[in-house]
Amino acid sequence: MGVLWKLEPATAAKHRLYQRYLDAWWPILLQTSQSTGYSRPRVTLLDAFAGPGRYEDGEPGSPVFILDRLLGHHAVDRMHLSPRRVHLIFIEKDRARHEHLVAELVSRFGPLKDLPVRVEVRRGEAGRDSLAVLDGLGAWGHPILGIFDSWGSVNVPLQVMSRIARNRSSEVITTFGPNWFSRREELNADILDAVFGGRGFWTAAADELRPDEKWRVWLRTYRDALRRAGFGYQLQFELVPRTGQPLYLVFGTGSTAGLKAMKDAMWKVDDLDGESFRDLRTRGAKPDGQLDLFQAAGLIDDELAELVTQRLSAGATTVEAIGEWLLTESARWMPKHALKAARQMRQDGVIAVQSPGKLTTKSQISLQAQVRA
Repeated sequence: MGVLWKLEPATAAKHRLYQRYLDAWWPILLQTSQSTGYSRPRVTLLDAFAGPGRYEDGEPGSPVFILDRLLGHHAVDRMHLSPRRVHLIFIEKDRARHEHLVAELVSRFGPLKDLPVRVEVRRGEAGRDSLAVLDGLGAWGHPILGIFDSWGSVNVPLQVMSRIARNRSSEVITTFGPNWFSRREELNADILDAVFGGRGFWTAAADELRPDEKWRVWLRTYRDALRRAGFGYQLQFELVPRTGQPLYLVFGTGSTAGLKAMKDAMWKVDDLDGESFRDLRTRGAKPDGQLDLFQAAGLIDDELAELVTQRLSAGATTVEAIGEWLLTESARWMPKHALKAARQMRQDGVIAVQSPGKLTTKSQISLQAQVRA
């Protein structure tokens, strides 16, 4: 691969997701101090696999659109931007791509030292150098978003994730490239030990023989690693474009607000290009993009129905509890979807309402099969 390469459909869809998420992330952390407990906190964004800043046909790379959307944000006047408060770190290993990235940023934004935020473009290796860069900039103790978007491989040690997880109000996004699950055998076992936290945590995934299950098992294994690292909540999902190969992402955060912001971003991503977000817990449902939850005929999304059925198979519970489970365990569904799903599934005779009166979030529901049993 040369200095520049073609923008793949899945990468373009992923970029739209990042843009929507960051549009919400910046003002949450920078506009007020009430939500974070900080008085005008310092905020750091780390793009650890930054790339050259541009694609073959001129589309902007992540460092360019991250900086562009921050400086042009509709709430920028209320964010109190300053080089002391806002740090953007871009790490690129390849010398030619690093040089191209610097030139691209300067061409688009002028001298980096004159910007209202601090921009650091470092040549280095994400797994080896991320912590040192964060140390040098005094990022710890303030919110950090780490984007580990490696495309071809996942080789960032779990100790990096653990350090970020222990840092207040911090999150990570890790991307598995489309060929990672078939190329895993090429990776050094010692590297996998560092990424997953030890040989015993990943060998079961390596032994999975069913090709259609490999991605699910590996994503679940990595999600478990982020949980052990200290992230209280982890989303895992497959991003499926209209054309081309899918991407696989795992998001780690310590707050339900972070989960809601990421899921809001998914629902806001333009569905005209046909991308969808698939939950690894489901097998029979087909992704439908970001279509309206309830179609004109009143039918709910197959994936949502399958997830609610899975949750109820463990026993009766309240609609509210199902909503909380959807938030923390499903790829894209929100608490508000639980009541809508329950109404349709009751109408279809799939579930029974155990508590009297109108169906509400407090209602106790169960599968009809459980009632008959």
